[in-house]
Amino acid sequence: MAEARFAGQTAVITGGASGIGLGTAKRLKAGGARVMLWDVSPQNLEKAKAELGPGVESEVVDVTDYDSVARATEASRAKLGRIDILVASAGISGPNAPTWEYPLEAWQRVMAINLDGVFHCCRAVVPVMRAQDYGRIVIVASIAGKEGNPNAPAYSASKAGVIGLTKSLGKELAKTGIRVNCVTPAAVRTAIFDQMTEEHINYMLSKIPMGRFGEVEEIAAMIAWLASREASFSTGAVFDLSGGRATY
Repeated sequence: MAEARFAGQTAVITGGASGIGLGTAKRLKAGGARVMLWDVSPQNLEKAKAELGPGVESEVVDVTDYDSVARATEASRAKLGRIDILVASAGISGPNAPTWEYPLEAWQRVMAINLDGVFHCCRAVVPVMRAQDYGRIVIVASIAGKEGNPNAPAYSASKAGVIGLTKSLGKELAKTGIRVNCVTPAAVRTAIFDQMTEEHINYMLSKIPMGRFGEVEEIAAMIAWLASREASFSTGAVFDLSGGRATY
């Protein structure tokens, strides 16, 4: 039955206190999973836990700091007993500016969170999954990583990097019980829009043939399938959620 899809399983979700991460947490918890939220904001974690109800764990984690991720991984494994699912959703958009004017500090921060952060989480969690010879890793990339959005060079490059990491790690783990995939949504109206100019938001909307932004619940539905046992023959793959925008 659908409601028991994740019964007996555990999930760690980065950026789990808001946006796609929180939407995914709701979906997996409804399917019976025990959920561990990782987020950099203690306040947002408390709000998310109140919204999700009892039975949800949390860790304050800075994904740009490997030691923070390693500590959270050990704490999560200790609390949950195992880690069956990792959803890497933490990310920022950064400012909008052409490449030749892009602030150096902003570039470094976007890369540190969006790309280094995913690497840190995979590096720390994969050994736990290898020891149990089972796991599902789902990484939230973006259509920008495939097509490149103008005036979003750091975001586009970081998400392209995430796609490459997905393919590399998927191949490395292909003969194990671990599957690694990523999703590439077009724009989804979440708090990340607060970091973007109205001009950039309108540009993204203009590129979507459906003429609307994605909904968090739509992204969470795809992630949930990739996080399930059913996703047994897909690995190192990229799944589009772009309202018709993706051309490959």
